[in-house]
Amino acid sequence: MRSIRRTLLATLLAAVTAVTLAAALFAYRLARQQLDAIFDYHLRQLALSLRSPPAAVQDTPAELEFVIQIWAPDGLKLYASRPQSGLPDPAQMGFATVPSPTGDWRVYTTEESGLIVQVAQPLRVREQLAFAASIRTLAPVLLILPLLGFLVWRSVGRALAPLDHLAKALASRTPSALEPLPESGAPEEALPLVRSLNDLLGRLRAALDAQRAFVADAAHELRTPLAALKLQLQLVERASSAEERALALADLKAGMERSTHVVQQLLTLARAEPEAAAALAGEPVSLAEILRQGVADHALLAEAKGVDLGAIQAADSAVVIGDAAALRTLLANLLANAIRYTPAGGRIDVDAGVSGGRPYLEVADDGPGIREADRKRVFDRFYRRGSGSESGTGLGLAIVKAIADRHKAAVSLCDTPGGGLAVRVDFPPGPAEPRDVPRASAGERSAGSADAPS
Repeated sequence: MRSIRRTLLATLLAAVTAVTLAAALFAYRLARQQLDAIFDYHLRQLALSLRSPPAAVQDTPAELEFVIQIWAPDGLKLYASRPQSGLPDPAQMGFATVPSPTGDWRVYTTEESGLIVQVAQPLRVREQLAFAASIRTLAPVLLILPLLGFLVWRSVGRALAPLDHLAKALASRTPSALEPLPESGAPEEALPLVRSLNDLLGRLRAALDAQRAFVADAAHELRTPLAALKLQLQLVERASSAEERALALADLKAGMERSTHVVQQLLTLARAEPEAAAALAGEPVSLAEILRQGVADHALLAEAKGVDLGAIQAADSAVVIGDAAALRTLLANLLANAIRYTPAGGRIDVDAGVSGGRPYLEVADDGPGIREADRKRVFDRFYRRGSGSESGTGLGLAIVKAIADRHKAAVSLCDTPGGGLAVRVDFPPGPAEPRDVPRASAGERSAGSADAPS
């Protein structure tokens, strides 16, 4: 696992070390240049001072750093202070760097009073002096380098301390402690992280609150049908005749079906929750196909109740990016609600098209409708309309709203000319180029409609 602390320490210490080494190399080169200039000056002055050879040829002591050689104009060597030095005969006048078996030499050759004078010095002497000078210059820096490393380590630790405090603050929290983290005192670089965490904590708190509300509502909603099932079971046990037992079993079966429907609706709502659902499947879905399948699936149910169910239009251009199964559930709940509240002999029109560049689904009936004051509450879980004798779970429109939210669609309610209710779901623009399709007349209803007898 990559550590920011270790990365910063390694980077800073490597940078300090590299700068120190570069400074040492620079100091060495500078000292060497200065020493070369000084010793070259000494070589020249020494050579100019020798206008005649010494009286006798003799070896100089090894401690003497300079070697002197003198030649006559005819090339005869008149003097050599150190014959075993291995220096070659002079090849050029002035300064030169000459290699020899004993090492490289810095040589100055000149002609004075008819004599050729050569003064040489080993380069190793200059290198040793330059190294010693650079060490003396860098000694304070090298001595404080460990202290500098310690200060870097401490500075990095203090700079990253707010992140450690943030991690400890999060680790010490209980699962129910979802309050925002304080932004005061946080460094500027850590503020985006703190704000992102606070945003995440806010979404998590909202999701947990919704979950708690859902569980509480579900428990409250299931209490009544379960109590009814218990009473119906007792009636079955107390039945004294076959007829009483058959009636009690029929009531028990109806209660089981209602309870099963409630559970199925609860599971559908849980799957449709935007926060609980996985990423939306990004596949093109034809609303026309969804419409045709929905009308076909509910045709028998509408016919059994005597309701005229049919499609006004099914535009092929009505295509959205979404989850086909979820959209089928959305339309199924709209149709089930419309059939439940539309009286016998009533009419339900389903429409799929494009308006203003946005695909839409619309289900319109001529039932009792919904009062304007109740329209904001009908999307709440377990809310039931006060009018009518039809019973339900109160989850149908809540499921529709949850699926619409997942698809970033807008759900609107309005009155129909006959006094009923029209529920319209407007989706974002789909992948296909949208085009408006004129609304068909009632006589052009699709073949999948179920026309009830008059």
